[in-house]
Amino acid sequence: MTDSTQRFSDRVANYIKYRPGYPGEMLQFFREEMGLRESSVIADVGSGTGISAKFFLDNGNTVYGVEPNDAMRAAAQELLESYPNFHSIKGRSDKTGLDPASIDLVTAAQAFHWFDPDTTRIEFRRILKRGGYIALIWNERQLDTTAFHKDYEQFLLKFASDYSKVRHENVNTEKLRDFFQGDFETRVFSNSQILDFEGLKGRILSSSYMPTESDERYAPMAEELARLFAKHEEHGRIKVLYDTKVHYYQV
Repeated sequence: MTDSTQRFSDRVANYIKYRPGYPGEMLQFFREEMGLRESSVIADVGSGTGISAKFFLDNGNTVYGVEPNDAMRAAAQELLESYPNFHSIKGRSDKTGLDPASIDLVTAAQAFHWFDPDTTRIEFRRILKRGGYIALIWNERQLDTTAFHKDYEQFLLKFASDYSKVRHENVNTEKLRDFFQGDFETRVFSNSQILDFEGLKGRILSSSYMPTESDERYAPMAEELARLFAKHEEHGRIKVLYDTKVHYYQV
């Protein structure tokens, strides 16, 4: 990770409140495919505000949340303060600060596209136990399955600063194979959010490429968002559809 580590410093509140979680079916998949047990030790790298760490903490796992951004790490510490088996670490994907061969599963949720793949690969393999797994997880918003999703994508392309450059969909099969240095597996799960207008606006403002309230583009963006919501809402709500993708590999 480079200067991207500071991109979300002013997005923390919206990130916590409005980013989607992960479907429960994904946990059973980790148990069946990767041998996840309550005793498994997890390094959640690029752990952000703790959304993905909480997913595994609720399963009883010990989780080391590795996060370079101070604001996001502090938010995770507050969110997860009731979990004694959560350990917050100021670190990077290539310098986690974890002991060699100490981790059963390394996860990176909504984060791998910010990492340097070559140095990260070395670090992940260093901290993993023999036979451990790496799992890269993304909630990928559907782009064109409904009229709303088509209009929403055009809205983002119009107002975002560097959306086309930083979207995680840019991490393609070739890049993943280069990172894993072998054939990896992928599993896809259905996921969704149902949002009112404030929720949709908060979801947008949680993205690092969208203008904040201090930006001159914010007012026209908010006006167009209101029109977009009014066009597509049903009973005051919008349904946002995601494909939760897990790319995984046993080292």
